[in-house]
Amino acid sequence: MKLLLLPVWFVQLFTQAKSFKSNRIIGSVMLNRCGLHVARIILAQSIMRLRFELLGFGIDKEQKRAYYRDGFIVVKDALPQPHFNQIKSEVAQIKAQVRECRQGDTLTHRILIDEKTQQALPACTTMLQSEQYLSLHKFASGKNNRPVSYIQTIKNHFIDGPADPQKNLHSDTFHPTMKSWYFLDDCNSKNGPFTYLPGSQRLSLARLKWEYQKSITISQQGDPYSSNGSFRATPEDLASMGFGDAIGLSVPANTLVIANTHGFHRRGDASDRSMRTEIWSISRSNPFNPFPGVDLPALTTLQNRALTWYREYCDRKALKSGTESSWHLVDAENTLEDETVIQENKQAA
Repeated sequence: MKLLLLPVWFVQLFTQAKSFKSNRIIGSVMLNRCGLHVARIILAQSIMRLRFELLGFGIDKEQKRAYYRDGFIVVKDALPQPHFNQIKSEVAQIKAQVRECRQGDTLTHRILIDEKTQQALPACTTMLQSEQYLSLHKFASGKNNRPVSYIQTIKNHFIDGPADPQKNLHSDTFHPTMKSWYFLDDCNSKNGPFTYLPGSQRLSLARLKWEYQKSITISQQGDPYSSNGSFRATPEDLASMGFGDAIGLSVPANTLVIANTHGFHRRGDASDRSMRTEIWSISRSNPFNPFPGVDLPALTTLQNRALTWYREYCDRKALKSGTESSWHLVDAENTLEDETVIQENKQAA
């Protein structure tokens, strides 16, 4: 059976596939000793930098400089106050399908902003389709397509459990990739500010040495997240790479943060049982493709439908085994609904 998968594993080398566990070639100790993982990083970084440049025309020079230097862009007062207020009102009143992910003692609730949901979110849709929003996201992702966007609420300390694994510094994958947060609440030490290690998205000899060593050991030992290609970094790791301290981006509501999550980042520590809500967007693509793509509305529609289909497939698969999918449906109409009510509805059902 493994021999039959060899062609598939080989083709995946030239895609965004990152799992050392699922792909025996990517996870090969011998090949990684020969530099396979490091070679993929260097080639992907080179191609993505070309795509950044192709999509960087018209971007504010300081924002562009900050993204290359620090790995993130911060835009405060991103929208006029009336527009921001309208988005907050829409998010509070939305009635849509909510999915939940449990990680440690944290709950994450999301609503996919697809064509159907947009009908109830006119102010939000106007922002997501604005030239300023799209041009920044296309540049930061190196992809000439619209990102996938969600209404997202992070609920810190809402359930009993170990520490949230997303609060450990980590790199999402081996190549540049983009996530953004348009904060609808003030983001601070109470509700866990997005935290980033400035400059950690840039390649250095120390970073490449660490990646090389990690690629060799990860197939034999390591946490599940690292084995799947999202490397976790300890304080000792960061010190060996010569990095300083990560910074928590405590920002007011109506701030947009766009980050290259190849750099080390995490959810910030929250001092209390608390929530923060944002419009969260993500964009990833094959980093070995030098062409940034084309922005066609039909592709965005297809992308959203594929995501919905995949989540429904995961639901059916989990139901057969008597479990819940990692992103399962909850009995709620929006991400802000009180958790006690959700649990009572679940028990009643």
